[in-house]
Amino acid sequence: MNSAQPHSPDARLLDALAAGNSSTRLKAALAIGTDPEPGFVDALVARCAIEPDFFVRDMLTWALTRLPSEITVPKLRAELDSGSTQARSQALHTLSKIGDSDAWPAITSSLLHDADDEVARSAWRAAVVLVPDGEKEALATKLAAQFGRGDREVRLSLSRALVALGDVVEPVLRAAMTRHDPAVRAHAGATERLLRDPDAGFDLAVDEARRVFALGPDREETQAC
Repeated sequence: MNSAQPHSPDARLLDALAAGNSSTRLKAALAIGTDPEPGFVDALVARCAIEPDFFVRDMLTWALTRLPSEITVPKLRAELDSGSTQARSQALHTLSKIGDSDAWPAITSSLLHDADDEVARSAWRAAVVLVPDGEKEALATKLAAQFGRGDREVRLSLSRALVALGDVVEPVLRAAMTRHDPAVRAHAGATERLLRDPDAGFDLAVDEARRVFALGPDREETQAC
């Protein structure tokens, strides 16, 4: 592949990316990723924003990871300002898979707190992959501000992101476990349990945290004896 002299994209593959049949679109994305040419980057990024099929989106992301990051990252960063939630979410997901630290400044607080749960979850995952070591504590504080947000899947995503940051999250977990809101305390407590025991089930960790906060740690230990 000669990135300095990109070939014009194959019109047949471009048409296939927009075909009505998801299998055809999947095969087109696979073909592009197998023999990647920079000329396809705009079409791949644009398709990510509108592709309805999960498996095709995953293949589009894979195809983008096969291209030089100096070409793909600027295009994906531009998508983070899109009014389309899918465009933002998929661009974040792809940036997390590419793993280029140059993308870190684009993971803004507004994305981490995006009103759309899928965008926020994608931003959390991208952030923990891209964050420099010196900024992990600040990121943990931003993430912990969202304890209690959303349904089970959203809360589990937030807990996993915090756990992925490692021991630097312990102070923010302890602080959140003293908050007035019982949902925040339970979520923080479950995250702390997962940090200590990554194999613990999330639902069991939430139940245990609620029980500890309801009974108090001393009574919890008494019941366990």
